Amino acid sequence: MASSEAQRQTLIASLRQRWNEAMREGNAEAKQALFKEAVYLGIQPEHFTGES
Repeated sequence: MASSEAQRQTLIASLRQRWNEAMREGNAEAKQALFKEAVYLGIQPEHFTGES
């Protein structure tokens, strides 16, 4: 199971990095695509957007 959790954390880190880049650029399409990707992966948006 540890491998699965490590993979999940890697996915969240990737989403977070791309989210921050989209925020800096003001890229609404990229942000929407990241939300769709997160839903597909079963990851809640607050895990990578920094919102509680």
